[in-house]
Amino acid sequence: MEPERKRSGSTLKKGRKRRLIPSKVVGAAEATRSHWDLEERQQPVAKKARLSTVLFAENCEVTHGQLSELLKYAVLGKSSFPKPSWCQLFHQNHLKNVVVFILQGLSQLHFYKFYLEFGFLRKAFKHKFRMPPPSSDFLADIIGLQKKQIIGNLPKAMEGSLPFASSKVSINLQKDPIIQKYGSKKVGLTRCLLTKEEMKTYHFPLQGFLDCENFVPTKCNGSVTDNSPLFGLDCEMCLTSKGRELTRISLVAEGGCCVMDELVKPDNKIVDYLTSFSGITKKILNPVTTKLKDVQRRLKILLPPDAVLVGHSLDLDLRALKMIHPYVIDTSLLYVREQGKRFKLKFLAKAILGKDIQCPDRLGHDATEDARTTLELARYFLKYGPKKIAELNLEALFSYQESQEPRNTAEGVQRLNTSVLECLDSVGQKLLFLTQEADASALSSSKNCQTIKCLSNKEVLEQARVEIPLFPFSIVQFSFEPFSPNLTEEMNKRIKIKWTEMSTVYAGPFNKNCNLSALKRLFKSFGPVQLMTLVLETHQVQRPVTELTLDCDTLVNELEQDSENRGTIYLSGVSETFKEHLLQHCSIFLGLEAMILPKDLKSGKQKGYCFLRFKTFGSAQRALNILTGKDWKLRGRHALTPRHLHAWLRGLPRESRLPGVRVIPPPSEQEAWQMLNVDHPKIAAWHWGRKIEKLYHNLCPGTLCLILLPGTKSTHGSLSGLGLMGIKDEEESTIPQTCVCESAHHLPGVIS
Repeated sequence: MEPERKRSGSTLKKGRKRRLIPSKVVGAAEATRSHWDLEERQQPVAKKARLSTVLFAENCEVTHGQLSELLKYAVLGKSSFPKPSWCQLFHQNHLKNVVVFILQGLSQLHFYKFYLEFGFLRKAFKHKFRMPPPSSDFLADIIGLQKKQIIGNLPKAMEGSLPFASSKVSINLQKDPIIQKYGSKKVGLTRCLLTKEEMKTYHFPLQGFLDCENFVPTKCNGSVTDNSPLFGLDCEMCLTSKGRELTRISLVAEGGCCVMDELVKPDNKIVDYLTSFSGITKKILNPVTTKLKDVQRRLKILLPPDAVLVGHSLDLDLRALKMIHPYVIDTSLLYVREQGKRFKLKFLAKAILGKDIQCPDRLGHDATEDARTTLELARYFLKYGPKKIAELNLEALFSYQESQEPRNTAEGVQRLNTSVLECLDSVGQKLLFLTQEADASALSSSKNCQTIKCLSNKEVLEQARVEIPLFPFSIVQFSFEPFSPNLTEEMNKRIKIKWTEMSTVYAGPFNKNCNLSALKRLFKSFGPVQLMTLVLETHQVQRPVTELTLDCDTLVNELEQDSENRGTIYLSGVSETFKEHLLQHCSIFLGLEAMILPKDLKSGKQKGYCFLRFKTFGSAQRALNILTGKDWKLRGRHALTPRHLHAWLRGLPRESRLPGVRVIPPPSEQEAWQMLNVDHPKIAAWHWGRKIEKLYHNLCPGTLCLILLPGTKSTHGSLSGLGLMGIKDEEESTIPQTCVCESAHHLPGVIS
């Protein structure tokens, strides 16, 4: 965004080494990011800003913190703020305004329940993503406001490990997340190990997983006890043409002795040494001959069978090593925080151990120092127990430390935990917040925010037409009455059954002696088959006809027209050599942006289908004609399911109701709709979709627009949110490289 006055010449400090919330990074997507950077350096000045979202997370979920990254970058740009970690905003300085519409009370479930009614939203916004259920203040999370906490009479500076903090602050230990997870008594080493389920949740490399087929196991399969040896591990990485690769490894034994400290030469061309994090430069790495396989071989020799590895965000280190190890303690998870957040290693070192690491006057991080620090943190936890940690009140110490750092100055604004409000203030701009009187958010009382409270959604809409053009950054919040828990549960169940039935085909007639194996091979040539049941009475090929699938043909047609699907095709019958064959003939497939190759979760083998994404619908159609022709002999069609929908659809029940069963909405659903003092939800969805469309058309070209359905969270359960975004009058994407994504998930409902 163009500032109203000249920006400060100073720059923000570099981002932290690792994210607070783990995200599974696909190598090809990381390679694409390097080309994004290269493109911005080589291209002449563009006339329009544009977005690209090769999402790193396999489930296309974007956290509230990652969303905040984009909003802050949209305000200040790359000269003052790190680029977002999950998408790319090209030519940010040509961005005119930012407008965020929040549909409070709605979720991803509501969007797909009323998919046909939200016609404008699904067609206008190419970029869609899932969001986790909201916290108590969704707005504060996406704006980056730091939650204020009552921290009592804390000292004016943090000295040592601050063991006296507990005596100054009244703390409810039972509510501390560390006590809730580990209890108040001391625990042994084995209690601190991550379980296999936790390792899966936090994307640790595991045997049998699709993206770990070339990983090397450490062969540590002995029986772990509370006396097993601990080893601190830390790795530094650089960015190569294939993604992040190892450049340094440090392994520290429990006594503090460094048993391995090696520089490593990556296998691929280095595009960024990431010197500010790693301390590695071209000069340092030039004479190095050690390769990744040498490090893997040494680790297998060094580590005893019952070795326990300790690290901070250890999943990233193991992925850099391309190794699998079953026994790990991750200090970013050991010192647990609320809502999935994590403390930085630098903060824990100061608050717990009283030591300063990762000092700003030093070039990059010291891997040995970081490895030794994680080991000391694990030993401290085992020695003093959860209760001692909880009494330190780490959340309060963290908030206190934040409050002591400079604010409203060039240095203060350039910190990663800066809010959008502070970013705007640094360039002399204010944020507009339109909402209803009843809505309570820390944003409405924040400095540098022009809040206008209205009596109804209608008044919010009227004010938005007048006020949005006057502000460079606007948040417009509409509030909708949430459905009852019973109604929400019923909606969830019905829509899942509907998607299952849409993915079901009845074919016949077949006699009792027909070859089921041959039939299954025939159906599998169109795509993966979850379940096949022989039905002798059916005399045609069709989907089940039920009350839930009466609009199936219309829905399939609209899914194909979804802006996210417009340039994507689905192909079945592809072999393991298809990728190489396609890349050899890429010159005839103009506009190819990405190739998505799903793999089986258990075997890790490539499935017999794939997705190809093109810049335009025309390019996709031409490719489809070629690939389904006589030379390639593949089956295919335009894709139907957007990527962000896959994780949600994975939870579908396998069974489907028999055709002809009539489903009547339960009385609770009918009564709930009658009791709501609003239109029927379907009508309301259509109505407000049209209202937002009119607001969108009034925005000036070059406006970054986000539509956020935050999701819901209550004692009855949670619903994930959905985000849609785009830049008005955005140019066609021109990313010059094809991205190959090898993915594990099955994409249901792609063949009609």
